[in-house]
Formats: sequence, C-alpha cells, structure tokens
Amino acid sequence: MTALVIGGGPAGLMAAEELARAGHRTVLVEAKPTLARKFLMAGKSGLNLTRDQSPDAFHAAYRGDFGDILAGFGPAEAMDFARGLGIDLFTGSTGRVFPTGMKASPMLRAWIQRLTGLGVEIRTRWRWTGFEGDRLTFDTPGGPVSEQAAVTVLALGGASWPRLGSDAAWVPWLADRGVAIAPFRPANMGFVIQWSEHMTPHLGQPVKGVALRTPGHLSRGEFVLSARGIEGGGVYALSAEVRDGAPLTLDLMPDATEAVIARRLARIPAKESTANRLRKGLGLDPVKLALLNEWGRPLPSDPTALARRIKGLMVPHRGPRPLVEAISSAGGIRREAVTADLELRALPGIFAAGEMLDWEAPTGGYLLTGCLATGRHAGRAAASRLT
Repeated sequence: MTALVIGGGPAGLMAAEELARAGHRTVLVEAKPTLARKFLMAGKSGLNLTRDQSPDAFHAAYRGDFGDILAGFGPAEAMDFARGLGIDLFTGSTGRVFPTGMKASPMLRAWIQRLTGLGVEIRTRWRWTGFEGDRLTFDTPGGPVSEQAAVTVLALGGASWPRLGSDAAWVPWLADRGVAIAPFRPANMGFVIQWSEHMTPHLGQPVKGVALRTPGHLSRGEFVLSARGIEGGGVYALSAEVRDGAPLTLDLMPDATEAVIARRLARIPAKESTANRLRKGLGLDPVKLALLNEWGRPLPSDPTALARRIKGLMVPHRGPRPLVEAISSAGGIRREAVTADLELRALPGIFAAGEMLDWEAPTGGYLLTGCLATGRHAGRAAASRLT
C-alpha cells in the first residue's frame, strides 16, 4: 500500500480523503467493527459541528501549542466541508452550528460514500498492536498481519471513552520509539461533590440562570446535579482551569448586583426566617436554595453579607471525574515531537492527527473542528511527502 491511515474517526477520515484526492492508493484501518463511533455518540444529542464566530475568537478557545495548525481550518471551512457532503446546517442562538437533522449518521454515510468513490479501501476490525522492526503489526479477522506503507497517518484518538475506541493503547509503542508524550488528563468533565443527604431530592435536576466563575472566565451555561457531582456544559466550559487548580465559585443571581440583592433582602421583616427571606425577597427556586444551604452555611443574617454569599458561593469539589468518563482528554504527543507537518520526528514517514496530539478545547464545536483541522493538515502533508 502507498498510504495507510490508522483510526476511523473524523481526523482519520479527513486524512484519508486528502491522501486519496492527491491520487495515492489509501487504506484506512479501524479497530472497531464500524467507523467513527465516538463521532456518532456525540451526535446522539445533536451533532455540534463548529461554532459560527470570528476565526480569532474561535481559535482563542484552544489550549496547547498547535494553534498554527488549528488556525488553518476554522468555522467557515468546517461548514463548507459539511455542505459539500450535502448536509444542511443551522446556527443556534449561541452560535453553535448543527446539521438541520441534528444527527451525525447522515453526514458519516455521505462521507464514507465519498471516500469509497475516491478509492479509499476501508478495513474494519484491524487493531494496531505496535511495531515489528520498521513494520506495523495488526490483529485482524484473518490473524496477525504486518504492514508497511510509504506514509502512515495515526489518528487513534486520546484516552477518553475507551469503550468507543480511544483507549490510548498506542502510548507505550510510540514512547518506546522516542516520541515525547504528555500524560493524559480528563477534559470537558464533571467534578466530584460529596453531597449531604438533604440534597438527594435535587439530584438529577438542572441548575439554570446562574453563573460559574474562575478568576479568568465566566460561564452562564446550565449544569446538572448528579449523584457523583456536577456536570454539563456550564461546568465543561471552565473544567480545564478548575482541573489545573483554579477556584470555582457559583453566582446564584448573576443579573443582580450585591447591592440590589441586599436591598431586596432588607425589605423582608427581620422576624422572618432566613429561608423565607430568600424565598420571598429573592424568589430563589428550590434547587438554588438547596445549593445555598449546602455550600453556604452558616448563612449570615446581615443582608449585605448574605448577598455576598449568594454572589460568590465557593464550590467545594473533590477534583475531576475520572478520565474514562470525560468527553475529551488533554495530553498526548507533544508539539516538539512533530514537525510543522505533524510528522513524528522520531519516526519519519509517520504522521499524527486528532486527539493524539497535545491540544485541548471546550465543547461547543471546537473539538470536532480541531480533529478535522489536524486530520486535513496531516493528510495533505503526507501526500506532499509522497509527491
């Protein structure tokens, strides 16, 4: 074979397409029985393809040292790519871009059809098992196989959702060959909370109309109280900072100042209980009242002090949820381990793309666009090497 792509997610599919378009015989292998399982899982609740915002604002959301590569493919390119597959799109109120049908499966079917039309040979149930000299070894339905291609693109994912294929089994094989790899950590994950018994009736409930804050950022997205802690888009937006040690606070009334809250509390007669003052004076719903009692006790009676507590409730988490539960992962192949073309310095002719690389982004379309961007870059670079 001329070109080999290992990994059938968005980054691998994009790399295979670029190689095939350049006229090279390309074989795509995938360990699972079907392609892009994580991609399909992400689409179950609505496939967030990208976010319609300026390139500068979009790429400011990424962390890591691959910004120059990620900047080559942004929201406009991602939307053009989807439309080229016959997928109609719409943009939501927050700028998130979705297929009109919301699902990932129509896009994947159209993409596979286009790849096969370009001559890409797809082999499923081919699991990469490492190296044998200069050759790559695989477990296949027909037994062990070793292969060597003129160029290889690795697109094996990170370390989250291992049941869907991203199990990071490749780490020791590349590390043994001298590839520098940053340890994987959870990204876009929830945080562990040790709830008291009185919170049990509220578990499973969404928390809306609040703001989560770190010293550097604010998130107005909602989140959910689960038996294990807090999770959801509002938490994920700040999860990287909090994982890395930033304190997290909750503002139960982000649209009111401390002074306004204090005045509203002061209007309620002092003989009323604190719970009544909060309910009558502020209209806090049961979930917000429960969180204030859970994290804010003892509640001060002074209206100004109580207003300050409502605006800055410290979230006493016990760290992030495990990596296997995270939506994505941080860590992977370090920037210095690859060239500007994403070719492994220690293994000439082998390129890497997608979540194997040490970059990180929040949910909201950034993850998928980043995988497409690095897959395209690696595929084009591999094709240029062949030329």
